[in-house]
Amino acid sequence: MLYVCQRHHARVLHHDLRLEVAGVLVSWAVPKGPSPDPSVRRLAIRTDDHDLAHATYEGAYARDGGRPGSVIVWDSGTYDHLTNRAGTPVSAGDALADGHLVVDLHGRRLSGPYALTRTGEAGGKEQWILVKMRGPGVEAGADPARDGLTSVLSGRTNAELERAFKPSDDVR
Repeated sequence: MLYVCQRHHARVLHHDLRLEVAGVLVSWAVPKGPSPDPSVRRLAIRTDDHDLAHATYEGAYARDGGRPGSVIVWDSGTYDHLTNRAGTPVSAGDALADGHLVVDLHGRRLSGPYALTRTGEAGGKEQWILVKMRGPGVEAGADPARDGLTSVLSGRTNAELERAFKPSDDVR
């Protein structure tokens, strides 16, 4: 199944974690970006699902006030769904509904098992916690979300897209 994480400069810079589930990209906004360090817990706010074509979207657009915003593909790959209860596999849809999803990422920047756990709701949005689980891909103290600024598809940064943006380019 498809996995993508986009670096999104909107009103605030954040990362959009997207997992293919039932033919759509189920999405969370991760304000500080995902971490490969199991001691770091990251807020993940559930957002609208996106169609699968959005997995490769990169571009700039006009934000509120006319300033440019941008999206790059920060990481991409596939994932395996690992959620189970009492040793019995649970579908990704059921895991989402139950508020606990475990995945094994096979990305260019992130790899290994991660858990998403719903913690409640604020402002009408589901609040989740994203945590790197012990196993492959652990990088204690690393912060690729802070240090990795380029797209894994194009090599461009958000800033490069925004500098080149002309309002007539906006095709969102």
